[in-house]
Amino acid sequence: MTTKRMLVTRALTGAVLLSLLGACAATTDKATTPAPTFEPAQPVGVKNPAEIPSAAAGSQNNCDVRHSSLRPGSGNLATGPAVSAIKSRGRLVVGVDQNTYLFGYRDPASGQIVGFDIDILREVAFDLFGDRNAIQFVAITSAQRIPAIQNNQVDLVAETMTITCDRLQQVDFSSVYFEAGQRVLVPKDSTATGIADLGGKTVCAADGSTSIRNIATAASKPIPVSVPDWTDCLVLLQQGQVAAISTDDTILQGLAAQDPNVKLVGDKFTDEPYGIAVNKKANDLLRFVNRTLERIRSDGTWQAIYTKQLQAAAPNPPPAGYRD
Repeated sequence: MTTKRMLVTRALTGAVLLSLLGACAATTDKATTPAPTFEPAQPVGVKNPAEIPSAAAGSQNNCDVRHSSLRPGSGNLATGPAVSAIKSRGRLVVGVDQNTYLFGYRDPASGQIVGFDIDILREVAFDLFGDRNAIQFVAITSAQRIPAIQNNQVDLVAETMTITCDRLQQVDFSSVYFEAGQRVLVPKDSTATGIADLGGKTVCAADGSTSIRNIATAASKPIPVSVPDWTDCLVLLQQGQVAAISTDDTILQGLAAQDPNVKLVGDKFTDEPYGIAVNKKANDLLRFVNRTLERIRSDGTWQAIYTKQLQAAAPNPPPAGYRD
């Protein structure tokens, strides 16, 4: 081989070796580069921290939420203006939740909205029309409940809605039809035993619920995070984006039934009496609803609904209380 050819061969061999070394270096660089990390997506409408609703001026004066409704009376309530308008329409229009398991949720098997609140409203429809299906459900969020009543978008709202002095300034309520209380839901590996252990931690609740203010005013000073629907809270807890969920025990029991990796902790730290919301100008409808509630307390229907929907032995229904 000539000297010239030997030089060319050596040059080509060197080039190939450099190329191979470069490829190895590139492979090594890629292997040591850390994989990119991504934050979990949040449900639409998350507020962190939540906006804390302020108490209405003077709303706490002389307010007895358990004796704030109107007595059914003995007259013919079907002739009142609000009830007559509903009967002329031919159906009762109600605002409900479709995301609160056990109380108001869309059954994936049937596609129907079912639950404790739903069955209570069906009893009102039965007393109006003799037909529990003469009813139209309008799915709304917690924050939409009062505007839906005030704007006459719906006739009634039954959506795990606590009677409060603030809300009584804006809408009327039936007599109490269910008693609940606020507790805490955490992952099973959490060491928290209640709201007192969540100081400085993020705690989720639905926007427009009394739970937001109860979280914000807790002595331990947790950080309230709000979402449109309760199932959004469960998503945030599953992703580790909040430390806990805190709201009525009824709602938390429904969430816990959907996820075996969470647990309910602590005692009730609030009282949450539920009522059916009615427009303040619809006194005849309010009395009519209370007459239905009186009936189902006395004839065993309330207990039957409780056992069917909550899958537990029924206690005595809450006693009725009135202001007149």
